[in-house]
This record gives sequence, structure tokens and C-alpha cells, in this order.
Amino acid sequence: MKRVALLGATGSIGRQALEIVGGDSQLELVAAASGSQPVEGLAPLTQVGGDLTELLERAQPDVVLNAVVGFAGLPATLWALEHGVTLALANKESLVAAGELALQAQERGGGLLLPVDSEHSAAFQCLEGRTPEQVDSLVLTGSGGPFRGRRREELEDVTPEEALAHPTWSMGPKITVDSATLANKGLELIEAHFLFGLPYERIEVVLQPTSVVHALVRFRDGASLAHLGYPDMRVPISFALTYPERAATPAPPLDVSQGLVLEFEPPDLETFPLLALARRAGEEGGTYPCAFNAANEVAVAAFLSGRLPFLGIAAAVEDALAEVEGAPASDLDDLVEADAEARRLAERGVPA
Repeated sequence: MKRVALLGATGSIGRQALEIVGGDSQLELVAAASGSQPVEGLAPLTQVGGDLTELLERAQPDVVLNAVVGFAGLPATLWALEHGVTLALANKESLVAAGELALQAQERGGGLLLPVDSEHSAAFQCLEGRTPEQVDSLVLTGSGGPFRGRRREELEDVTPEEALAHPTWSMGPKITVDSATLANKGLELIEAHFLFGLPYERIEVVLQPTSVVHALVRFRDGASLAHLGYPDMRVPISFALTYPERAATPAPPLDVSQGLVLEFEPPDLETFPLLALARRAGEEGGTYPCAFNAANEVAVAAFLSGRLPFLGIAAAVEDALAEVEGAPASDLDDLVEADAEARRLAERGVPA
């Protein structure tokens, strides 16, 4: 029996995780938390807001599923890694902001880090059992979001409602907007760098509109392995929670008997510059990825509240990155300071 702590229990990932835990007799939900929505009765221990590490200390779980949105998930990520507790990570922002510190914490704690993002879970499965020297490169896929194929001038007046109309995935508002701007692919690019130890020049992003191919790994012998499946987050959630058993899920297997067409295309970096900005931030290192994430969180919130146009998201992030110092972080306090500074700079570019 695995004791599971679910952080972000009321979001899209959290709700699907509850379904997985409820349907598996080998999983026991011992703690549940949310940022603001009620979770009383979901688990023996519950918490709304506050310090999530205190909840984890009381729960002493075997697995922490971190589905908190944004930088707020970082302390729980570091807690799980420091304590050697298996971390099922859906909070990509914490690894983006604190990649080096997170890897150091994992080395000290010795626990498993299992990605829950569909792309990283797919890459993990393709890479499992392979030595680093066998790997040539990694390809992360993305649907392209609701605005794939549009020109920049066609995006000047798009509304939050249009940006939230994702063509293949059902997700929370922040990640859905990130998908529309391709910032999500940028965050995933940085996350993949830390998860798999690959340099940025060996990680590629392509668009795959049907979201059937989740990742592809190229090997040194010329072969490539791809992970295919319908877009259903219950699959990577279950994989992480039941690893290495790969338990059954309600998701249907991919049906290729009626034919299957797979299309790939390069991302439009001129129309969607946040992907290139994220790559640049990752390559610069230090606290630049943390600043990218912080500025993007501010800009997306401003867009969703009607204070910033869609194209203003990238502009606000770029302006903030141009002013931050980007020095390496030695501890969590340094990251908190870098996050706050980037948010302050991003807010300057948002109309009141």
C-alpha cells in the first residue's frame, strides 16, 4: 500500500488523480491540499493554503503528487526530494525555477523523481534503462494550442475565452494560456534539461496537432522511440503513482486499425516568441529560468484579468528578463528573492 499526499487536489490534475487513487486498492490518500478551494473530507489530513511542508511532515507519505500551480509548489518539491520521498511532479515550474537545487536535494535524499507532465512522462518511459551515451536527442511535442497557424497580427485582439479553448487537452486556465503562447513548451524544455541531463541543443520542440505523440527519443544508432496515446492525463498520473507496476487505467488504448495520420511541424517562433525566450533563459542559467517563470505567471494573470493583451504577455516577460541579474541561487531564499524581483519588474509592464 502506497500512502499518497495530493497537493493541488482541486485542479485538473488533482481531480484526475483522485479518480486514479480511488480506483486502485494499492493507493491510499493520506493528505490533500488546495490553494483556496475546500478539501475537507478528501483525506484524513487536509489543508487549504498555508505551508504545504507542514502538512507533509504530519502525513509522512510514500508518494507526493505535486500538482500545485506555479512557483508556490517549490517548497513541497524540495521537501520530498530532501526526504527521499517519491515525488510525482506535475508542478513543472518548481523544477524550472530551482533545477540545480532540486537535483542537489534529490542526490542527498536519494528518492525517485517521476514526471507527470505527459511529455516528460513519455520521455522518461522511452529513456528508461538507457545509458546517457546511447541518447542522441529528445523531441518534445506540443499541440500548438488554439492559435496554431495564426499570424502575429491575427492575435492582437484575442480574448481569454479564445485562449482557453484548447483543441485537445482539458487543463487549468494558467497552463492553457501557456499552451496558447507556447510558454508551456518553453517551461517543459527547461524541465527536460534538468530531468534528463541533456544540453539544450539536444532538446527539440515540434508541434504535433492531434497530441497523440507525446515525446520522441533519437538514439545514436539512428533509431527513434516514440510514446503514443490519446491525450489523457490519467495515464501519466497513474504511471507515476503506481510505478513501476504500470497499473490499468480507464483510458482507452490507441486504436490504429482505422488508420492514423501523424503530422509534425516546427513552431512559429516569431509569432510565439516565449518558446525562444525560455530556451535563452535556460541556456543563460542561474536564476534566469526562475525569472522567466515568475514574469510569465504575472503576465498570464494580467491577461486573464483583462489588464494585458495576449501579445503583451511575451513583451512583459522579455522586458523583465532584460533587467534581472540572473545570478546563481545558493538556496531557497535566493530563489524567493529572484522570483519576487522578476514579478516586480513584470508588474511594471502591466497597466494598472
